[in-house]
Amino acid sequence: MIAAIVLAICEVSGPGFPPKEIFIDHGKIALMTAPLRDSKARFSDRVDDYLKYRPRYQRQVVDALVASCGLSPQHVIADVGCGTGFTAEPLLLNGNRVIGIEPNREMREAGAEFLSNFPNFEMREGSAESTGLPDSSVDVVLAGQAFHWFPPEATRAEFARILKPDGWVVLIWQDRSLDASPFLRDYETFLHRFAIDYKEVAHRQVGNPDTLARFFSPQEVKSVQLETEQRLDFDGLRGRLLSSSYIPRAGPQADAMLAELPGLFANYAQDGHVLMLYETKIFYGHLRA
Repeated sequence: MIAAIVLAICEVSGPGFPPKEIFIDHGKIALMTAPLRDSKARFSDRVDDYLKYRPRYQRQVVDALVASCGLSPQHVIADVGCGTGFTAEPLLLNGNRVIGIEPNREMREAGAEFLSNFPNFEMREGSAESTGLPDSSVDVVLAGQAFHWFPPEATRAEFARILKPDGWVVLIWQDRSLDASPFLRDYETFLHRFAIDYKEVAHRQVGNPDTLARFFSPQEVKSVQLETEQRLDFDGLRGRLLSSSYIPRAGPQADAMLAELPGLFANYAQDGHVLMLYETKIFYGHLRA
């Protein structure tokens, strides 16, 4: 069973987005199956756009983990599927030592550069099923959006191996809202028209509500939800679009998509910006080996 805590926290960069409570739809979380598990190379040509245009995690994430898991600056964290380092950043600012584990060379190099000012950060090559970390060596195993792609059984065994007794697994990602505004509804339609494999990826993420319960079983998994927004000008919207792995970057389909994007932006922009709304979801629990 998944226990949910909803925090009505809104991180705004502009006016007009009042906080509200939204309960978590656990059915949207599922681990990817083998045919699509190519994420180790999937984002190689999108690193720059990912760094510039994806939303960052804020201090509220750390506050939620302090309240939920008793997080302290002394805890050592393994960020598995670390990528560009967005999930690690607020924890490094909290004073934690973070070891990033990332299989993709381009993402690994980008993350190491992005977090190069933090002496408490180390990036290593590895994967969810083979981190290379010693047994019982970390207090928290953290995984972001990449968790959707991890092989579940091997990942669970590896996480349990590297965790200290009573350590925590924390899963965190930003789910883009699909229908919270007319712009977001039209943006979703736009993606279905032009994306390469968006329907398949989205379908595989709409899973059984018991998926995470099975991963943590027999321990309980709990959850916290925050609300976040991005205020994007046209270049920001274009970059956010192109940061997605299912979006074509060249060819006739990409040309047609980019030709229509200015019209979508113009239909909804206010003061030269559109709002992209997200639900930041945090799932946490213990694992039993």
